[in-house]
Amino acid sequence: MRLRALLDTEALGLRLLGGEDELDRGVRGVMTTDLKDPSRYLSGGELVLTGLAWRRGPEDSEPFVRILAGAQVAGLAAGEAELGDIPDDLVEACSRHRLPLFAVNESVAFATITEYVVRQVSGERAGDLAAVVDRHRRLMTSGPAGGGPDAVLDLLGSDLDLRAWVLSPTGRQIAGAGADLPPAAGAALAGEHLAAVRAGRRAPHRVSLDGTAYSLFPVRNTARGAAPAVRDVRESVLADWLLAVEADAGDWPAARLDLLQGVTQLIAVERDRREAARTVRRRLAQEVLELVQAAAPPAEIAARLRVAAPVLLPGLGAAPHWQVVVARVDWAAEPEGGSGAMAQALLEEVLVDPATVGPDPADRIAVAHTGEEAIALVPLPALSPADAGAEAAGGAGAEGRDGAETGGAPPVHAGLHADALLESVRAPLSAGLADDGRLTLGVSAAVHSAEGLRGALEEARHARRVAAARPGRVCAAGHHELASHVLLLPFVPDDVRRAFTARLLDPLRDYDRRHRAELIPTLEAFLDCDGSWTRCAARLHLHVNTLRYRVGRIEQLTGRDLSRLEDKLDFFLALRMS
Repeated sequence: MRLRALLDTEALGLRLLGGEDELDRGVRGVMTTDLKDPSRYLSGGELVLTGLAWRRGPEDSEPFVRILAGAQVAGLAAGEAELGDIPDDLVEACSRHRLPLFAVNESVAFATITEYVVRQVSGERAGDLAAVVDRHRRLMTSGPAGGGPDAVLDLLGSDLDLRAWVLSPTGRQIAGAGADLPPAAGAALAGEHLAAVRAGRRAPHRVSLDGTAYSLFPVRNTARGAAPAVRDVRESVLADWLLAVEADAGDWPAARLDLLQGVTQLIAVERDRREAARTVRRRLAQEVLELVQAAAPPAEIAARLRVAAPVLLPGLGAAPHWQVVVARVDWAAEPEGGSGAMAQALLEEVLVDPATVGPDPADRIAVAHTGEEAIALVPLPALSPADAGAEAAGGAGAEGRDGAETGGAPPVHAGLHADALLESVRAPLSAGLADDGRLTLGVSAAVHSAEGLRGALEEARHARRVAAARPGRVCAAGHHELASHVLLLPFVPDDVRRAFTARLLDPLRDYDRRHRAELIPTLEAFLDCDGSWTRCAARLHLHVNTLRYRVGRIEQLTGRDLSRLEDKLDFFLALRMS
């Protein structure tokens, strides 16, 4: 807007005291100050409002006006409430420095002028940005030279002073202008967004995080189109991106909201492009999976892996090791059938974390899906000689399954770990799954040859079933859990579990409630210390005689003997199942 527009607005009641030739200056903002030197807060183009509290005498006007002129402000508006008429020394100083000066009647609040200027400037900026965004839309839809979502977010920052980030459903930052959003903040915002969508709240979703206001806009995957069915809505929310804007959109005008919706549509174009880029990797994974499930000759599978390796790990000189991850999404309304496509999208998102699979993760994801589950082939680069020696020393057990037939095969990687995969994504995905969905993952050990892939696939499937037997919306299990009691316990029928634990532990729980004797914690510590009296007493900060008394009471109440291996094992299993 121009300074001249202020005089043309009767509601502001401004009188021009000097600078008529400068009224075509543009106004970029407004600032109220009574500091003698406000230069640190000025960037140029502002209308400065002042109540003249900084003025103690005529000598103060010249340095104040000189500072404003040096900062290239648009004009000065002085209030008459403090001194009545505007002092002549201020009028003369503004005339010398060619700074337009207005008098503000005492009946007009500075807030009224501020609101008017901000509304006019924001409206003009929004119109300018809309034109730029429209040009950018044409660039992006005609080819990849448009700059992607980062360029759009740069426009939001430069034209509307809005900091914004594009986030995945797990809170991973996909694009942003300026400083990155902290990972914890991204995960929290994603969780808030998913919870709001599942609750049916209308976007944009306004949230506060650590005292900062954010507005969250969904970025729809336009390739899928509208999703009228309930199940489609549940699945889409776990695949769509979101635009997080550091601002409260509650009082935004409709024009600005429409503008942000247009920005999300621009970003959706990039979302669809990246989705299409995964087609080759998905096809390779599907071909390998079909060969493995059909029990194809290892040589044929190995040939397909040699084709896949350069695509998944560009520049890799040697054949990688491989790891298999199986995922499944189940909905309460469809207990008999999972969603392979949804599991595929979520598994790709889980595996895209650079902290998990290294740099350029998008080039390392190959996920196929069947009707009910998604299956990922995760390549691991060849070990250096030093790393290979370390793995050989610590991972001989893992090699046994895959290396026994090959005679001295190279050691395999430790690879991905189930808990680490879900550490940063469990909270937001749980919010998206709400109370009617579950995501379960199983992770195999790493293998170094085509012969090991079939076993790795079965291992990952078994691990996923172990995860499915656990409580929680997002669960995972790894191959190492298949060689312990953890594999068996989840499949014990609930009524058998309850009866077994009640018979052994209920007498101890009742006694603890009546006497506060802490027999259950004592039993757990005793078994954890392998029955060592001295180590257990030290851990519990008890005298050994006190520990012996408690163990004796446990044996008396249950009729068991904790010196016998069988009874120790029964107590151990009861505690694990309780």
